Amino acid sequence: MIAAVLAAFEPPSTKDFVWGCWGPSLDIGGVSFCLNFIIFLVLFGFVLFLGFFFFALRKPQVVPGKLQSLAEMGVGFVRENIALPMIGPAGDRYMPLLVTLFFAILFWNIFEVVPGINFAPTSRLAFPLVMAMIAWVTYNAIGIRKHGFFGYLKFVLIAEGAPWWLKYTLLPIIEFVTVIVMRPITLALRLAANFLAGHFLLAVFFLGTIALLQGGWIAIFAPFSFAISIVLVGFEIFVSLLQAFIFSILTASYIGGAMAEEH
Repeated sequence: MIAAVLAAFEPPSTKDFVWGCWGPSLDIGGVSFCLNFIIFLVLFGFVLFLGFFFFALRKPQVVPGKLQSLAEMGVGFVRENIALPMIGPAGDRYMPLLVTLFFAILFWNIFEVVPGINFAPTSRLAFPLVMAMIAWVTYNAIGIRKHGFFGYLKFVLIAEGAPWWLKYTLLPIIEFVTVIVMRPITLALRLAANFLAGHFLLAVFFLGTIALLQGGWIAIFAPFSFAISIVLVGFEIFVSLLQAFIFSILTASYIGGAMAEEH
């Protein structure tokens, strides 16, 4: 019986994250560019994001309908819980960026639990890394605009209040690595790793349920595996929202930090 289960079970692997081209490809400098399943999901999620706000807000009413109310609640959530707490009154200026990051990431994340798709493009590091670099360019540009280039370097590297022998020796190196180098990397890895792990968890329990059903009396354990799968689906929906929130609020905090008067 156990042998039958093991034979029926196909464990998920990194091959789940590699997809072939749909149609012709374009090679530039040894790098192949083409449309595949992952690129399709990125474009499809972005179209859904744009479509949601277009149809929700194209004809705003004083007494909003359900779709308009949902869109306004979403924008209000980003403003009240991300932009204003992290940036302050100037947060409204950065709402387009923060709303775009929050909802685009949420739409892409939620594909993980959509039947027939079951894959989040944010689990591929390239896409979170692009968004992290957008955040990196934004907060550094804001800091340079406020403090000047050399003033911003001093603002980032020199920790006021620290002992002089740390202030001008070890701390500037730590601050440079932390603020300039590691922030975009950690932003991207945090998002990608969560959905890489989530994909594997869902695949293991759903495929395990199918395998158990083919194992004779061992099939009595299939309902437990399926129940865990359903719980994990709910957990992934929560993680989809949480990771969109974390990415957006960290971006806002970096913007707020770059605008601060003191480091």
